[in-house]
Parts: sequence; structure tokens; C-alpha cells
Amino acid sequence: MGRLLDSIDDPASLRTLSYAELDALAAEIREFLVETVHCIGGGGHLASNLGVVELTLALHRMFDSPRDKITWDVSHQTYVHKMLTGRKDRMATIRQYQGLSGFADPSESEHDAFSAGHAGTAISAAVGMAVARDLKGEDNHVVAVVGDGAMTAGMALEAMNHAGHLGLDLIVILNDNAMSISPNVGALSRNLNKLRVDPLYRNAKVELGNVVEHLPLGRAMWRTAKRLKTSMRDLLVPVRFWEQFGFEYYGPIDGHNIHELEGTLDAIKKVRQKPVLLHVLTEKGHGIPEAASDPIRSHSGTYWMKKPGEPGAPVAGPSYSQVFAQATQELIEQDERVVAVTAAMLEGTGLAPVHARHPGRVFDVAIAEQHAVTFAAGLATQGLKPIVAIYSTFLQRGFDSVVHDVVVQNLPVILAMDRAGFVGDDGKTHQGFIDTSFLRCLPNMVVSAPKDETELRDLLYTGIMHDGPFSLRFPRGAGPGAPAGLPMKEIPIGKAEVLHEGSDVALVGFGASVAECVKAAAILANQGVDATVVNARFAKPLDEALFLDLARRIGRVVTVEENVRAGGFGEGVLALLSDHQLAGSFLGALTMPDAIVDHGPQTTMRAQHCVDARGIAARVVEMLRPDCPEMRPGELTRSL
Repeated sequence: MGRLLDSIDDPASLRTLSYAELDALAAEIREFLVETVHCIGGGGHLASNLGVVELTLALHRMFDSPRDKITWDVSHQTYVHKMLTGRKDRMATIRQYQGLSGFADPSESEHDAFSAGHAGTAISAAVGMAVARDLKGEDNHVVAVVGDGAMTAGMALEAMNHAGHLGLDLIVILNDNAMSISPNVGALSRNLNKLRVDPLYRNAKVELGNVVEHLPLGRAMWRTAKRLKTSMRDLLVPVRFWEQFGFEYYGPIDGHNIHELEGTLDAIKKVRQKPVLLHVLTEKGHGIPEAASDPIRSHSGTYWMKKPGEPGAPVAGPSYSQVFAQATQELIEQDERVVAVTAAMLEGTGLAPVHARHPGRVFDVAIAEQHAVTFAAGLATQGLKPIVAIYSTFLQRGFDSVVHDVVVQNLPVILAMDRAGFVGDDGKTHQGFIDTSFLRCLPNMVVSAPKDETELRDLLYTGIMHDGPFSLRFPRGAGPGAPAGLPMKEIPIGKAEVLHEGSDVALVGFGASVAECVKAAAILANQGVDATVVNARFAKPLDEALFLDLARRIGRVVTVEENVRAGGFGEGVLALLSDHQLAGSFLGALTMPDAIVDHGPQTTMRAQHCVDARGIAARVVEMLRPDCPEMRPGELTRSL
């Protein structure tokens, strides 16, 4: 007998199934998630998807996608949705190069109503869709699925406030699993968690249900029983919080009971005169004991998926995140002024063990990047030295705070940006390609990037010693393997480092690109091209004396960075040379394209965009060819 899942090609296929068949299908989906997506495809978000299987099935049975619009906050929990909307045969490619995205992506399917990757956006998008529907005189439903972690994002509450003000026909489903990636923090999450564990609510709900089952079925008695149940819920659930936004509240209900989910969804579909919030309780990792027991680590599905007898993956050196976290811990222990701040990313930034050791010095402010930066600014006004540990992509959300609250006041806040440059399988919404540009334009801001692990530690220490705004960017994954335990030392701000002297061309790398420039110089040397290699260290302030000397002495300067061209490090160098009538010595800037870059392994993407060693060498040869006619077209690239 074949699997039920094999017969599901679109959401309409679900509507003929019995509840017994749906339960069997849910089990098959969980098995498929584990075995196919993670064992074969490798990686991805596991626990969050295991937790929304029944909810996704119910949504696609009760709503008519793509006519009805379903937006998914963050959207890393859309794997089941993808399976049910014609993509199950490609699930083994998820987050793989040229494969399916790990997030909702309208370019993949008309069922993906809105692209996502950051938290807190789904309700805002849904409000826009609902208003557009009403303006066009249409009558489809609009549903936003939001995790309780994303509800700590101010943007989500702003959107709810607007929806309530408009009295929109809109459904918001609060998927409450008590976690985003790590356990949620804050008063809102704490109140939701009280309900999940309150035995009074759980036991009373069961007992009341038993009583109602034995009551006469008269309308008056049913109304009385319903009022009793509602009164009991209102004593324990923060109903008024949601009602004050203008929403009608339903729940909480069991997010793993398809029958209960569908009954409730059917009821709230009929409420068209105001927005509705449905509170659904789910378990992250549900149905797979290993994932449910460790939902933080199984958020990514690979760590416990290795089958018996399989060889382990090669053990790389410590990641930049780990090196950063260790350095932060040392600084906290050496200097009572040092504190660390992160926005719901204790695990991702490597700070979880530091927080465990120094809970009063490491602050997780929830999904609130704008608050994180201004909170750090407040700390700095009182003589502390805050380090804001944040992904490059998420600092975009706190940019106004960087400008208004840090830079204008010239406060000593350190912005430590992880995942700068290519981020691998997280893809287009998480690429860290614009931070150099938006920070370089700010007065008072120092913009730096280390070439390796040792320099990361030194730059972090330099930021602590600096009396003003300081930023450093570093990539995802392990570094070149430089010693990560040496004593930290201060680096003169604005001072670059010459790694190799040459006479034909100067390769100036910024951050992770320096290691590729070193390797590119070796390739070029085999072709008779003698390259100087420079570790820029700073995009602002620039080492003006060195770069002007290179332009005058060598006459051929090439910059390399994992950032867009506009406003990047290379443009800064070109502007400097132009100011001194030396623009002709600037051969070019190897940067990220003016385009949205999809997901793929970092090594693959660097090669594709010519910022790996081979690509740099090939591009340099092309740039030099007018000056070196003896170098035949294609000669170098054929030998690489």
C-alpha cells in the first residue's frame, strides 16, 4: 500500500481525507521531514516544521490557497506548506544550491503569498493584502501565521494596532510553542507561558468538557456552558490584551488536534466584521522525541540525524561566532564595564554559554533589534561598554537607532555583526551585503573587518578601548585557522597591514576577502604577476597614506569585498584616489552584484561572483591585459 503523501499534489487533494487518514498523513509528513529533508537534503529547520504539521493541514483544508492569502512570519516553518503545494518532489533540494528556498518565496509558487525571512512582518503584509482586497471589492480570506517569538517584535504589534483600527476582515493565528529559536523572553512570552503550564486551566477545561457532554442540549444550557467556559478562560488567558487591539480572541486550542483546529477555523471564517486572533498551542519538534526533547538544537535538523555507522563530518576549527563569544567572555571577566546585548540570538551569536556564566552581563532583549541598539546606547551613557551581537541582516532593522541614538551622541557602542557576506543556505533574506555601505556613511562610526580569528579578537578589544561608535563585521563559519587564544591587543584605528610586497598590482582585501587575495596572489605569481596584498582592516577611516602610496608607486589597485559596490569599501578607496587625481590607478572593485543573491554554499557563491582566489586572479588578469599584451586571453583561467 502506497503512502498517502504520494497522492497529495495540491491542497485540494486533502479535502477528501478522513480524520483518521489525516492523522496517518501527519505521521508520514513527519517521517518525510526527517528522512528526506534532513538526511538526504542536509540541514534546514526541523523542530519548527514538526510543530506545525496539523496546523498546516487544517489551514489548507479550510482555506482556498492561493485565492485565500496565507502569510507566514519568518517562514522557516513552511516546509509542510511547500510539500502540500506541489513541491514535495523537490524537498530534498531545500536550502541547497539552485534548490528550493528554506523560506516562503513567491517566485517558487503562487501559494507563497509573501516572501519572508525576518520576524514580525507577516501581519503587516496581511494587513496590506486585506486592505487591497477590500479596495478591489474582492472577498477572499487573508491569514497571517505568527509564532509567539515574532510577537515580541514591535512591528507585529504595530500591525495589529492598525488592523484593529481599520476593523479589517483578517485572521491572525498565534502559533504558540514558547520558542522562536531559543526560548522567548519578555513579559508577553511569560504571560503566554503561564497558560501553557497552568494545571488549573488544563484540568478545568477537561472537566468542563465532561460536564457539558452530559448536559441537556437546550440552547439556553449551551449558552450558559459557553459563558462559563469563556469566563474561566478570561481568568487565566490575557484575552483583554488582544481585545484592546480591536481583535476578537479565540482559543487557546490544541494545535495538534486537526478536528479541533478545523472546527475553530470554520467558526472564525464567519467573523468578517473585525480581525480575529486564534491562539494555537503547539510543541516544537512534536512527534519526534529527539527533537521535542531538545528543540533549540533541533531547530536545525542535522545535529542528531546522522545514522548509525555513518562517518562524522570533518571537524573544522572554531567558528567566528565561537571566537567572538570567547573573546566577549574574556572581556566581561577582565572589565566590569563590558556587557553584551543580543536580540533573540543567544545561540546564533555564540553567547548562550557566556549568558549562562554571566547572566547579569549578557542581555537578550527578544526580537527587538531597534530596542537592542538604543538599550545599548543607554548603557553607554552611564559609562558601560556594550557589545551588540547581531547578524548583519538584522542590523538593518536597527539602523535608525544606530543613527539617532548612537552616532548622533557619539556613544561607545560596539556593533559586532556576524554573518557578514555570504550566509550560505539561509539565502536572499539573510545575505550580509550592505552593512559596510550603510555604516560607512555615518559620521563618528568606525567600520572594520578582521582577516582572521586572531584579528577578530584584536578588533573587538580595539572597539572596547575606543571612545565612540565602532563596528566590526565577520563571516559565517570557520576562519582560516589563525590562533584564537592569543592575548588581545589594540590595533591603531585606520591602519592597514601589508601582507606581501609586489610590483605589478595591489590587491586590497577587506575582511574575509583578505584570505582569498593571499591565495589569488599565489596563483598570479605562477603566471608572472607580482601582487602586493593588503589587509585593509578598516573601511572607515581608510589608511589614506598607504593607499595613496600604492596608487603612486604601483599604479594598479584592485579592492575585494563581500559587500555591494554602492557605498562599499572599494568606492571609498576610489573616492580617496580621485580626490588626489589618482583615479586612473584604480583598476576596479570586486564586489557583490547589484542584485538579489540566492542561497548556496559560501564557496560556490564566492566562485560564482568571482571573489574567490581563482575568480580574483582571473579578473585581475583581465584588468591588466591592456597593460600586459603578452598575456594571452584565457591563459590564466585555463591554468587555474
